[in-house]
Order: sequence, then structure tokens, then C-alpha cells
Amino acid sequence: MLYGEHDRHLARIEALLGVSLSSRGNTLIVAGPSDAADAARSALNALYARLSRGLPVGPGEVDAAVRMATSDTDEETRLQTLATVASTEITLRTRRRGAITARSPMQAAYLQALAESELVFGLGPAGTGKTYLAVAQAVALLTTGQVDRIILSRPAVEAGERLGFLPGDLKDKVDPYLRPLYDALHDMLPAEQVKKRLESGEIEIAPLAFMRGRTLGNAFVILDEAQNTTPMQMKMFLTRLGEGGRMAVTGDITQIDLPNGTRSGLRDAMEILAGVEGVRFIQFTDADVVRHPMVARIIRAYDRAEAQRAAAAPSRAWETTR
Repeated sequence: MLYGEHDRHLARIEALLGVSLSSRGNTLIVAGPSDAADAARSALNALYARLSRGLPVGPGEVDAAVRMATSDTDEETRLQTLATVASTEITLRTRRRGAITARSPMQAAYLQALAESELVFGLGPAGTGKTYLAVAQAVALLTTGQVDRIILSRPAVEAGERLGFLPGDLKDKVDPYLRPLYDALHDMLPAEQVKKRLESGEIEIAPLAFMRGRTLGNAFVILDEAQNTTPMQMKMFLTRLGEGGRMAVTGDITQIDLPNGTRSGLRDAMEILAGVEGVRFIQFTDADVVRHPMVARIIRAYDRAEAQRAAAAPSRAWETTR
């Protein structure tokens, strides 16, 4: 179970860390540079401890263990985050996905924040699990009776396109904007459960514009793509929080689709709410991307290009003035 079918887990660790792994009976020999060998040993120990607690190990967990073992932190922090791979304490359980655990140090901090705080901001690039883990936390709390309902919302803003008038009734018009939230829900619950809970109102998916005037008590409320809110919309949404309620706000300030000159409500909230008691900000980076490895490389390439353009902009402006 640790090695994987046809030793594929070992092959994955070898490819990621540049080490050589040889198994002889119940002994595993790790050969390679000292730092890489230590990381491989730490990752394997964490995965073994996970299995001994009855938690599954797949390719995602292997990648997570390696990512945590090689994270750019001090040794104590690395050991703590590696422990989350094996931990049953920071584990979400859903009907379809079973046990869901952190796959990066920042995901571990995010899960901890979602469990402890009433308002959590998950910030960072695509593929870091911001929305997915928030939905998983909401489903886990709903199925255990800790909240009465889940409310999922997004601003209805196109990603750089103008789709014009969409056919159908109101649901048909807003569903395309909310489809990623439906996808996450269906990954957590059987289809019939999602349908049943949507019909009963236990799960509600609505555009941000429909939040005004409501008080959302005993609910887990998620605002996705929050970078596309205006400051007024963000304030309106955050002040909906009712007694017994929790909120998760997710977004990426590098992917704002608002008209030019419009300030992002997410950026505004990051400045205004910094230091406010009970509010947690979790900042993901490309190191936390858990989608295809290509996604992390794409994000880094865009970041480099943006930095180069920003560095060149003043000189161009000076040349124009001159």
C-alpha cells in the first residue's frame, strides 16, 4: 500500500526528488544527495503513518508529502506540516471523496483556519484548492449537523468576454457563472443528495446580487471569485453574516475581470480587515498548486512576464516624456 501498484509511488518520489529507491523485503534503501534522501525518508514516514491510521494513499498524497518535505521552511515547521499528511485531526470527510487532507503546508493552515475562524479569506492562484477545500468544509459541517445550510455565491462577471443576453429563465442565465460550485458539490456528495438538498434549500447557489437584505445565520457561506466584486458588494456580502454562521471568501487578485478603473472589493477588504479579530487571511502561492504540475509552471511564467513588464514600464514612460 505504501509503495503503490507496481511501485508507482516509489517511482513518483524518485522522479520528484532525484533519488533512487530500492526495496528488499521490508527494507527500503534510499540513495541520493543528502537533502533529497532526507526529504524522501520524511515523505515516506509520513505516508506510512497515514496508512497506519487507516487513511488512503494515492498519487495526490504522495505529491503532497514530497511537497511538504521540500517546503522552504524551517525543520520544525516542515515536521509539523508533514504530520498533517498522516493526521486525522485536520481531515474532512465527505460522502463521495471520503477523507480529504491537506496537500501543501498552506492548505494545512487553510483547513485549520476554516475549522477555527468565522471568516476566512483564501487568496492565491488557480489550482491551490481554495474553493474546493471551502466547499469540502461546508459539506462536512452540514452532514454532521454543525450548520443548517450551505450558501454558495459568485459575482456574475465574465472572464474577459461579453456573452450578451443568455437564453432561458433566471436559473438558466446564472448557472454558467456558478458551474464550478456545482462541480465541487458533486465531487463531495452523490448526485441524488445534491439534488435533494438543493430542492430542500439546505444547499443554495445564488449570484452575489441576490444577497442584499439577507441575514445568513447557522449557515456556511462561500463567496467564490471574490476579486470580481466591487467594494460595495464586498461590504454588503460580509455584513450578511448571522449568528452561528461562517464565511469563506476565495479569490485571486491577479485575475480581476472588472472594468478598467474599478477597484476590486477583495483588494479593498484585504487592506481594511487586516488585523481585525476573528478574520484570517491565507495566502497561497504557485508552490501550493495541486492541479497538473504544468499549472504551477504556467503561473510562474506569467508572474515572471508581469514582473518584467512592470520593471520596464518606468523606463518606457521616461523615454516617452523625454
